[in-house]
Amino acid sequence: MRHRIVVLGAGYTGAIAAGRLAKRLHPDDTEITVVNADADFVERVRMHQLATGQDLEHLPLRDVYAGTGVTLRQARVTAVDVDSRTVALADEHGNDEIAYDTLVYALGSTAADHGVPGVAEHAYDIAGRSAALRLRDRLAHLAAGGTVLVVGGGLTGLEAVTEIAEARPDLDVALATRGGLGDWLNDRAQRHLRGVCDRLGITVHEHADIARVDATGVVTGDGRVIPAEVTVWTTGFAVHPIAAATTLAVAATGQIVVDETMRSVSHPEVYAVGDAAIAEGPGGKPLRMSCASGVPMAWQAADAIAARLTGRSKFPKAPLRYFNQCISLGRRDGIIQYVTADDRAKPSLLTGKLAARYKEFVCKGATWGISHPMLYPVRRHRITANRPESITTTS
Repeated sequence: MRHRIVVLGAGYTGAIAAGRLAKRLHPDDTEITVVNADADFVERVRMHQLATGQDLEHLPLRDVYAGTGVTLRQARVTAVDVDSRTVALADEHGNDEIAYDTLVYALGSTAADHGVPGVAEHAYDIAGRSAALRLRDRLAHLAAGGTVLVVGGGLTGLEAVTEIAEARPDLDVALATRGGLGDWLNDRAQRHLRGVCDRLGITVHEHADIARVDATGVVTGDGRVIPAEVTVWTTGFAVHPIAAATTLAVAATGQIVVDETMRSVSHPEVYAVGDAAIAEGPGGKPLRMSCASGVPMAWQAADAIAARLTGRSKFPKAPLRYFNQCISLGRRDGIIQYVTADDRAKPSLLTGKLAARYKEFVCKGATWGISHPMLYPVRRHRITANRPESITTTS
C-alpha cells in the first residue's frame, strides 16, 4: 500500500511543499493529494492589484501538477481528525472524507478583525481572491471624489493604499496606522514613503488606534472621526480555526506549534507550514506571517518528510531567516528594505523604479517556481521501512 500524503491548501506554501515532495519521493511508493478550494493558484501577494481592476494570469492547479503524480482534489476543508487521521471535505457534490498517513497543513490565514466592532459588517479586506473581487466591485462603483480609508500601516496596507491612490487619482484616499508611517523602516525609506504618499495625494493619519467601524468611516480610540465611504481593513491576519478544534498543540494564535523541521510537536505525522504554523526564527523570535517565511518552511517540511520516509538521517537546512522586505508602492515605485536575519532594518535599501522591478521579479519568480514543480534536479527516492525517528539538519 502506498504512503498517503495529503497537503491541505495550495497557496504558496502548500503548492511548493507538494511539488517538492513529488520531486523527492517515488510515485510507486507514495500517493500525494493536494486539497484546495480554488481550481487556480492564487497569487495572494497581488490581491491589491486585483482589487484595483488589474487582471491576473490564471494558473490552473491541474496544469501545475499534470505529469507529477500529484492529485488535485478541489474541495473545502471543514474539519481535521488527527486521531483517526482523516480530513472532512465539502464540495459541489456534498460531504466526503479523505484519509492520510502524513498530513501537511497549509491552510494559511484570513483577515483579522482583532475584535473591533463593525469590521465584519462594514469593512473590506484583500486577504483572498473573493475578498479582493468584492472590493474591486465596490471601488468600480465609487464615483469621483469618493473617500477610501485603508486601516493598517504594515506591508499590506502600504501596498493597498498606494495601489488604490495610483489607480484612482479621482478618489480621496487616506491611510490610518496605529504607529508612525513606516516606523519599522530606516530613515531613508521612511522619507521615501512619505514622499510617495504626498505625490499620490494620500492623507496619512498616524497613531490612530481604530475603536469602531461603521458605514460612514471609523472612530479612533481617542474619539476622532475619520470619514470614509469605503474602509479597507489590513491590520494583520488570523488563522482558520480548524487546527484549534483538534487535539494538535497550538499557540494562543491558533497556529500549530512545530519543531525545526516543521513537524507538529504533538502529532509526528502532521507537518504545518506558512501562516498556519508558528516556528522559531533567528533570535528565538517567531517567524511572521509572510511569503518570505512560508516558502522556506515549505522546503523544510518537504525535505524532512522525504528524509524520514526514505531512511535518511540528514538533509539540508532551509534558510529560516529574512533578507529584505519588498514593498510595492503602485506599479512604478517601491521600497526594498534590506533587513537582518531577525527582520530589523539595515541602512541599505532600494527605492523607486528599480525597487518596483525588483518586487515584480520576486513575485514572478515565486509563481514560476510553483508552476514548474518538477524542475531539475528531480531525485525520487524509494520509501524504506527503516525510518529514523530523528533527523539532523545540515547548514
